[in-house]
Amino acid sequence: MTFQPTPEFAQSMTAADPLAALRERFYFPKSTDGAECTYLCGHSLGLQPKTARAYIEREMKDWELLGVAGHFRACHPWVTYSKLLTEQTARLVGALPSEVVVMNSLTVNLHLMMVSFYRPTLERHKIVIEENAFPSDQYAVKSQIQFHGFDPEESLIAVAGEEELQALLDQQGDAVALILLGGVNYSSGRAFDLAGVARAGHAKGCVVGFDLAHAAGNVILKLHDWDADFAVWCTYKYLNGGPGSIAGCFVHERHAREDLPRFAGWWGHDPETRFRMGPEFHATPDAEGWQVSNPSIVSLAALRAAMDVMDEAGMERLRAKSMLLTGYLELLLGRHADRGFSIITPSDPERRGAQLSIRVGPNVHAMCDRLATEGVVCDWREPDILRVAPAPLYNSFSDVYRFVERFAAALD
Repeated sequence: MTFQPTPEFAQSMTAADPLAALRERFYFPKSTDGAECTYLCGHSLGLQPKTARAYIEREMKDWELLGVAGHFRACHPWVTYSKLLTEQTARLVGALPSEVVVMNSLTVNLHLMMVSFYRPTLERHKIVIEENAFPSDQYAVKSQIQFHGFDPEESLIAVAGEEELQALLDQQGDAVALILLGGVNYSSGRAFDLAGVARAGHAKGCVVGFDLAHAAGNVILKLHDWDADFAVWCTYKYLNGGPGSIAGCFVHERHAREDLPRFAGWWGHDPETRFRMGPEFHATPDAEGWQVSNPSIVSLAALRAAMDVMDEAGMERLRAKSMLLTGYLELLLGRHADRGFSIITPSDPERRGAQLSIRVGPNVHAMCDRLATEGVVCDWREPDILRVAPAPLYNSFSDVYRFVERFAAALD
């Protein structure tokens, strides 16, 4: 694709976009003049699908009319509601349906996975994370290390990338119990070679898990084929499930029937005997066996509205459009490269998702505020990074062009 830095080119690309109609399936915040904002913050919170209200109201109506009977007699019985998302979720992350479950929140799921998969010994107790991992991951990992009686100063190692990871594994792989990397780093926007990470880790006998908060719905995932042991993700970013929406979890099928330690709860009990209320826990023999409590039906309904659109588009088409959008954004920013900012996200399209992270200096807060007053929504992260992500489900090439125009003016 040969990009042209003109509004006419952006308009022509928008007009030719086979996914352009999906934009009309979402609500956009309005600017002070009543026009739709240029919303480039899907990496933080995705937009509301227009069908979400109806999906939620259907369950509210069943609650109104049926009360407790809604668990079995609702239009979509609540006791099995989460299964409405299973096939879509499996396609999203490249998994078997038996390997995925929608439950809890991201960090809760991360803790539940580490209960089962971080089993440190005196000889093998180290956890490898990425440099500048999301703080919640750092807190969770450190607390797990301390829970097992080890010192994070000795047991926690951060690596900058795949080459450093391989060098570490060559030197002390026998001491590494768990490799836990983000699919896409929240700050830099860098995407990791997760297939290569899984191969390298397993070759040294390490458990390999992924935090896909910024990867699910953003890049192509093939968790089953990559042989990841587990993965977790949230659904309120690129998946548009709503603020604080229910999260997702993957457990490879080879672990489903293993006698792994876990924190059990009744919703993880085999559904065939769950309602006998027996005293002994018998796990569902798949990823659902890691469930603890019954999920929020309201949250599931909102997510189902979003996933219907996501699944209709398909990750292959979304990723193809995303690479064009981000490439166009990079080209337009490059025309102002001498203006005192730098893009810290890798230029290689395979090593990034939709997000570009722009280092703009200590005035990043003021710049973000100014852009907001002009109807452009993005966000910042300390100390000096502006994060911008054209989400392919609802953003256009014209959005990208408009952002760069406003950004260039803000540089002045």
